[in-house]
Amino acid sequence: MANPQGFRSENSAYGGGIEKVPFEGISRNDRAAPPMHLLLVDDDDHIREVCRSVAEDCGMKVTDVSTAEEALEVMEMSSVDILLTDLRLPGTSGLELLRRVTQIYPDMAVVMLTQYGTIDSAVEATRMGAADYVTKPFRVEELRARLQQVAHSVELKRENRLLREQVRTRPGFGGLIGMSPRMERVYKLIEKVSQRTHPVLILGESGTGKELVARSVHFLGPRKDRPFVPVECSALVPTLVESELFGYTKGAFTGAMQARQGLMESANGGTLFLDEIGEMSLEMQAKLLRALQQREIKPVGSTERRTIDVRIVAATNRDLELAIKNGNFRQDLFFRLNVVQIKLPPLRDRKGDIPLLVTAFLEKFADPDDAHRELTEDAMRRLMAYDWPGNVRELENTIERAVALSSGPLVSVHDLPSNLQYPTTDRAPEKEELLPLDELERRAILSTLRQTGGDKQAAARMLGIGKTTLYRKLKQYQIERTDA
Repeated sequence: MANPQGFRSENSAYGGGIEKVPFEGISRNDRAAPPMHLLLVDDDDHIREVCRSVAEDCGMKVTDVSTAEEALEVMEMSSVDILLTDLRLPGTSGLELLRRVTQIYPDMAVVMLTQYGTIDSAVEATRMGAADYVTKPFRVEELRARLQQVAHSVELKRENRLLREQVRTRPGFGGLIGMSPRMERVYKLIEKVSQRTHPVLILGESGTGKELVARSVHFLGPRKDRPFVPVECSALVPTLVESELFGYTKGAFTGAMQARQGLMESANGGTLFLDEIGEMSLEMQAKLLRALQQREIKPVGSTERRTIDVRIVAATNRDLELAIKNGNFRQDLFFRLNVVQIKLPPLRDRKGDIPLLVTAFLEKFADPDDAHRELTEDAMRRLMAYDWPGNVRELENTIERAVALSSGPLVSVHDLPSNLQYPTTDRAPEKEELLPLDELERRAILSTLRQTGGDKQAAARMLGIGKTTLYRKLKQYQIERTDA
């Protein structure tokens, strides 16, 4: 077969066949979702034949036409993910087709085919919204790589849209987000216990969302229209805990100019949430246990007891069983509170939920006047690799900071905190550890960047190399390039 115009084989600019190489990492043939649909527009039969073969080898469904008018008709009849079009077409040009597509189908990725010598037009196409361009004559491997890269970008955008939709449509659990098996078990427990009035004890590390669970238990139940009163036990002044919880009468103590209702009574008919219950003193634990068992309180300075109907939900990040052994928590109060126990997993044990949480936080902190923000792949990899000792709260703060620092729709690694930009895995070698020279050089660069807070000009001076050399090294070692 004669060599197609504008096509170069793997080994020569003339002749040779097309080597079939699978679509690495992007092929969706093994997924439930349909294959990606590529629309090919070129008036050269040979070019269409080559491009069709390459795209199909990448696992794509291909529709090919020879004019822009035919392409627009196809788009009206079916969904298209990627448009691969020649810049020069009979009738309507490729640039005009690009302009129409970006207006009508803004989510469609467009790759331009352009003849050598028309690079300026290709650059203009990228300014107009094209995802990439390929110059004729092209190598099959070059076209394959470009299509894989664009397809991967389209796939990420699809997943981000799906995540945003899941965030919007997920049945409410008071702000809880996650679809991992461990979170699904938490949801089932919440649904069951919310319809009862039994005490609930929520266990979990700081930042896992214990108050969100408590609110869900209340607002999904029959008491949702009654008060939900949160009490931060660790923030209460020890000498005033009793008067805060039970209230006091006028003149009960110096400064009590008028009677005041306690938090337990203000939650009457509803739910009292005792956060960080493990911080409560033993003396106060005894008084709380008596109030829960007798369902009545006695305000400070009063001789009368008042009946209350309050559901108790308590939470702590402490090991209460260990506190009991150490004599810091009453066992009888533990049994009274631990009728139903809900244990929240730390974020490091449900990392599959991180993309969903990130999507939710990006929407939460987005400026209504700005374009929707997304994370780069490298930034998401850093988030997934981190152990999150501060759990969901730390992740939320990280995303808020990244949104505040990012200057465009993409949030990249250099928008993240320094401990995520330069992970501890990039540590200095141990004294007896033998490493290749290039690895030693990579670690030296990372260590210097940490010391300079990411200032590349200062880092280059400290390393004794030019700034251009540093940028080349950053690229060589695949360290994400940021502005100096």
